Amino acid sequence: MAPTNGETMKAVRFHGQHDLRFEDLPIPKTGKGQVKIKPAWVGICGSDLHEYLGGPGLCPTTPHPITGETVPLTMGHEFSGIIEEVGEGVTDWTVGDRVSVQPIIYDGTCGACQENLHNCCYSNGFIGLSGWGGGLSEHIVVPTSTLYRLPSNVPLQVGALVEPLSVGWHAVKISPFKRGDAVLILGGGPIGIAVMLALQAKGADKIIVSEVSRKRQEFAQNFGAHHIIDPTKDSVVQRCRDLCDGQGVHLVFDCAGVQVALDSAVEATRARGTIVNVAIWEKPCTITPNLFTFKERRYMGVATFQVGDFQEVIDAIAAGSMKPNDMITGRIRLDEVEEKGFKTLINDKDNQVKILVEVGGDD
Repeated sequence: MAPTNGETMKAVRFHGQHDLRFEDLPIPKTGKGQVKIKPAWVGICGSDLHEYLGGPGLCPTTPHPITGETVPLTMGHEFSGIIEEVGEGVTDWTVGDRVSVQPIIYDGTCGACQENLHNCCYSNGFIGLSGWGGGLSEHIVVPTSTLYRLPSNVPLQVGALVEPLSVGWHAVKISPFKRGDAVLILGGGPIGIAVMLALQAKGADKIIVSEVSRKRQEFAQNFGAHHIIDPTKDSVVQRCRDLCDGQGVHLVFDCAGVQVALDSAVEATRARGTIVNVAIWEKPCTITPNLFTFKERRYMGVATFQVGDFQEVIDAIAAGSMKPNDMITGRIRLDEVEEKGFKTLINDKDNQVKILVEVGGDD
């Protein structure tokens, strides 16, 4: 952890399964090449929920190869904030700058990093999951390489959405999507909506969403899905073929990570179509290689986002081609994270897209 200045702050710490604690921590000291941020708004991610329900998994229980930290850890990797102090050698940032924080931790030396694939770093981690503090705290110190400036017309609340939106943006960007392609999205949760918004910004005109929850079907429709499929009532395969000249979709973005949904999606994909896995699976899944071989279908994985994706998302929001404001379905305080944040998303997830935690607040 970073050196401290002896003063304390409040933070939400993950100690283990079903064990979140709102506790006092030393305020970290700003080092060379770093800035201290007052987090403003923080999103609660599905990865956070996975850790809470079944972890530690992503959070290290042995020293992380880069941070050297283990649980307990401060959570929160989707956040915006305001710079309140700059460290030695920092010249491009000033106190008062409004920022969104790109949370990937990477070593910069492995083969993947040498190819600028920092999201695929062989030792990677995340601020808020692997160490270096987290957004769910009153102060955090981060290196300047994580910072992205928010334009004046992008509120800090929306700045907290840049991280999940960048996941969707990256998935679409590295997929073979092109204008005119028909697309099926599995799952109408936050990442499914992020993929949808990215597709819209890139000109998609046939977006099909498969979702079992009636409320999330409504969310997807409100965000601009052209067709909604309830897989409990209709055949995903047949509906996609009917909507796409009998051939099926060009692309599937799997944001659900459910075996039965994947099985249907493969056969709903036309010859030489592509299934893009965005979901984090909780358990192993199976595929039937012959279903790919005989139709020359492709299956690819995507991992979070690359350098540049954050800026492209911010630019799209500032230009008005992405309008994510309505993703925010709840706002809570830092001392309400477990009861009104985590437990609400677990027990009432169908009525939520993104709950934001107000730490410093503003705009």
